[in-house]
Formats: sequence, C-alpha cells, structure tokens
Amino acid sequence: MAGVSGRTGVRVVVVGDRGTGKSSLISTAATETFPETVQPVLPPTRLPADFYPDRVPVTIIDTSSSLEHRAKLAEELKRADAVVLTYSCDNTNLSRPITFWLHELRRLEVRAPVIVVGCKLDLRDERQRISLEQVMSPIMQQFREIETCIECSAASQVQVPDVFYYAQKAVLHPTAPLFDQETQTLKPRCIRALKRIFILCDRDMDGALSDAELNEFQVQCFNAPLQPAEIVGVKRVVQEKLPDGVNHLGLTLSGFLFLHALFIEKGRLETTWTVLRKFGYDDAIKLSGSFLPVPAKRAPDQSVELTSESLEFLKRVFNLFDIDNDGALRHDDLDDLFSTAPESPWHEAPYRDAAERTAMGALSLNGFLSEWALMTLLDPASSLANLIYIGYAGDPSSALRATRRRSLDRKKRQTERNVFQCVVFGPKNAGKSSLLTSFLGRPFSGNYTSTVDERYATNGIDELQGTRKTLILREIPEDRFKKFLSNKQSLAACDAAIFVYDSSDELSWRRATELLVEVARQGEETGFGVPCLLVAAKYDLDPFPMAAQDSAKVCQEMGIESPIPVSVKSGDLNNLFCRIIRAAEHPHLSIPETQTGRKHKQYRQLVNHSLMLFSVGAAIAVVGLAAYRTYAARKNTSS
Repeated sequence: MAGVSGRTGVRVVVVGDRGTGKSSLISTAATETFPETVQPVLPPTRLPADFYPDRVPVTIIDTSSSLEHRAKLAEELKRADAVVLTYSCDNTNLSRPITFWLHELRRLEVRAPVIVVGCKLDLRDERQRISLEQVMSPIMQQFREIETCIECSAASQVQVPDVFYYAQKAVLHPTAPLFDQETQTLKPRCIRALKRIFILCDRDMDGALSDAELNEFQVQCFNAPLQPAEIVGVKRVVQEKLPDGVNHLGLTLSGFLFLHALFIEKGRLETTWTVLRKFGYDDAIKLSGSFLPVPAKRAPDQSVELTSESLEFLKRVFNLFDIDNDGALRHDDLDDLFSTAPESPWHEAPYRDAAERTAMGALSLNGFLSEWALMTLLDPASSLANLIYIGYAGDPSSALRATRRRSLDRKKRQTERNVFQCVVFGPKNAGKSSLLTSFLGRPFSGNYTSTVDERYATNGIDELQGTRKTLILREIPEDRFKKFLSNKQSLAACDAAIFVYDSSDELSWRRATELLVEVARQGEETGFGVPCLLVAAKYDLDPFPMAAQDSAKVCQEMGIESPIPVSVKSGDLNNLFCRIIRAAEHPHLSIPETQTGRKHKQYRQLVNHSLMLFSVGAAIAVVGLAAYRTYAARKNTSS
C-alpha cells in the first residue's frame, strides 16, 4: 500500500565505525527490547507500515565497516533512500568519525539524506560537557546532506524509534526541496508552487483568503475544518510576526508563505508536503505524471498540438498580462505569467530566441503562441504542465491532441495538422542560420558564425484562404547530419525538409545534393519519406557555371521541384515559407526518389500489375467454369 507520498517503502542503510552500536540500535527499534548479545551484522529488518503515522514500511539495512565488506557497503548505499550515520557518544572526538563517513558518502556519490545519530548516550561521562549543537553546526554547514542530528540510547531505550522516524521523514517529507537552511527561507520553486495553490484557493480573487476560503483549504488538504477560534489564532500569529500577512479581507499571499516557512522551521514539514501533494506536486515540486494526461503517440510519425480550447485560453492569458495593451509581453510580463510554474520554461534552448520578438525584445501574440506550439511539439508533458501552472482550469485531457499519422495523411493526400516541422539541411556557410533569422523577422548580418548545435525557429504563417499555420524550422548543422540520420525514426517527425546551398558555390551545391540523396534513401528504407525542397541561397551572387543545367537534371531525376532562389541579404525570400507549408500540406508530393527506390517502386508496380492480371484471369476462369456447369446441367435436364 502506498503512503501519502506515493511510496510503498523506505530503505534506510545504517553506517558507522565498528562498535558504535549500529546493530543494537536496529534490534532495539524492531523489538523494543535491548539485546544482551547481537550478531555483528543483522539481516534486513522491517518496521511495518503501522509503525509510524505515515503508514509506510521501513526496511533497515545493517552494514559492516570492515575493509573486506566495502564493496557490499557501497552496493547497499547506492540503493539507500536515507542513511543513518552512527557514532558513539562515549567518544571524546566526535567530529573525526562523522566527517570521515560523510566524505566517504560523497566519494561514493550517495545522494540520500543523512541522519547523524549518537548511540550509547547512557555511556557518556557526565563530567564531559559536550554541546551537540556546537559540534554539529560547522559540520552541517559543510555537509548540507545532513537532514538532522539526534542522540539516543538503545540500552536505556531513549529516542530509539525517533531515529528511524526522522530517517523516514527525511525521505517522505524532505527539507531540501522546500527550505534553504543557510538563508532560512523558502526556496523559489516552493514559493511558486504555494503561490499557485494560494491563487487556486482564492475563489473570489481578491488577493486574500477569507475565513471561509481558509476553512475550505483546510478541509481539502487535511479533511478537517478549522474552528473559528483556530482561524483567529492563526491570523494572530501571522500578524504579530508579519503585519502585512493579514488584511481586512483575510490571509494574504505573504502571510500564507510565512505560515509554511514557520511550519518548516518548527520541523512540521509534513504539513507543507501534504498541501503540495494534495495539489498534485511530486518530490521535485513539479506536477506528477498522474496529473498530466498527455495524449499518447502510438506511432513516431504522429505529433502533438494544442487544441482550439487551449489556444483560446492562451490568448486570454496573453491579454491579461499585456498590462499596457501594446500587443506584446516584455520579459517582466513573462516572468510574472510563469511565476506559478517551477521556472520560466523559455529561458533556455531550444525555446530561447526561437520566436519573433519586437525591437524591444518583447513577445507578440504570434510569438507567444508559436513558442507554445514549439513546446507542445517537442515536450507535450511540459507544455501541459505549464498550461496548468498558469491557470488552465479545463479538463487536462482536452488541452492537447495527437495528430493523425503522416503515413495515413499521404494515403489520403491531405493533412489536418496546424503545426508543421521542417528540417533545414545544408553544408556549412550555405545560409541556413540566416534563413532562420529572417524567418523571425530579424535583420541580415554579414558576420558568419558556424552553428554548432541544433536550433529552432517558429512563426505563424498566414495562408491565402485566411487560415493560419505554425511553421517550425529545425536547423541541423552539417556536423550533426550523420547523428541525425543514425536514428532510423528521425524523419518520422518531419513534415518537410529543405536543403539549402550557396548558389554561387558548386561544392556547396554538390554537398546539398549528397545530403538530399541520403535523406531520400533513408526515407525509402524506413517508409518515412518526406516532402523535400532545394533552396538556392545567396541568389544576389552570381551562380556557378552550369548551375541551371545541374539543378534541372537532379530535380528531374529525383522527381522534385526546381530549386527556390532566395536572397536573405536583399530581402527576397520568394515566398519560401508559404511554399514549405504547401509542401507539408500535400505529404504525398515532392518526395524524392533515388534510382534504387525507383527500381523497387517499378518492381512493386510490376508485381501488383501481374497479381491483378492473375486475379482477373482467375476470376474469368471461375466465371467460365460456372457458366459451363450451368450449361451442362441444363443440357442433361433437357435430354
């Protein structure tokens, strides 16, 4: 049975020097009796689910500190959810064994929280005045993985159950994601999650939780109402420490955050974690997968898009945060919009600088929706999560939709997609990056910098019939071409491909045609053929000799359109992006054929033709046989 955190168990590994009381501690915790004798290393010990309030069983692993068992120790530590590090309270030098083991845990790259436990408290010489806080404070400053420290006595049965309670608690209700121990403040991601929860609970949207809203929140999270006197008490505590935490309308956001910081400071982390988990958050303070019904793509040639319902929601959100009504969202506006998400999703690649922006760097509605289209295509789960973070209140399963398979689109000779991904291939210095830059409405730059990583650009395209499609260009640097094709399903996600070359450079042209042939060959081998266009870039320069003849020959042989001449420098793009959309909308056309592919196609057509003739012949024979039998039967009857 899973506990409140969704966990079915917690695995605690106990480490420490020989003779520090590891085995006696474990045995006493399990049996509530101090053993007179105990074996050197105990077998795994299980504390049942009803041992602690969270109802999650704890498995305790005893270990040996001897050198010959270090491999076994390392293996157990890799599987640990929490580590109990023991020392003996009768040791006058506590810091040495503690720091030794903490360094060892780091060397082994153990990521689990650590509970430092002083055993044999009954053996400490009362004349030795040792302050645990004084000893442990500098150690805890150095080793942030330490969750808490406690001293106990198995012989006197003092605080023994508490040891494994704290270990379990460190796993089920960890401090690190919520609270910065050094600054004694809530961590940014925790603040963002609590802000979202506050907004959801502020039903009347007046910026404060009234007594009724506080009570509703309490019932939702803890299944128990607050008494009027308790509500008064809560608000009094907040107001004494933080005057603006309460106003005449109720508990403000700052007061709500203060309360949770107070709970954590007092060791009541389970309170904040219960609230977070009730609203769908996992241990990383992100919405858990069970709250994100992303439409399943059954085939690699399907994609995921926003539905009309979620697009309308995003338009409303854009207008809500466009405070000055200038039709654009500045960086501060976007940060405010995503202030209830774990972080702003567009600060890093591939989303950063992927959409059209104003001269001041603000994002227009078109750029805003284009960024969402890109995120939905590349990471549907993140897109859905961020929709929910910023307030999408509809059915999550209605926010996104999976498109029809492109192979089926080819058979039907049409597509229902609204977002198209076009892969941009070409040799170095062909003009690929300049093309993406111009796609985003940015000025041409003559400074050449070789593109190292893949890059995306996304924008809306208005069609003649008044519809609007989103085009996503994905630039593949020449050095990454082989890696791209090494994935046999790489072309499945492509709606179109363009091959850019420098029209003044014959070597650039030849390399582009080589890339085209390789893509065509892979499309034929995998069944993921893609509409392809050749783009003659830098058309403001003189073409190389025989350019027209060579290009006409290649296009005729491969069955695709003649190269599209463009000049980013002079601003003549020859309606390229609309032509890419048209090619993607007709997935059965412009698919290049190699000689081998054409022969295979002719062979299949010949076989199909022969089978058809055979079927027709067989049908004629069957009909003739039936007619003869009818004739013979009539003849016998008449005679």
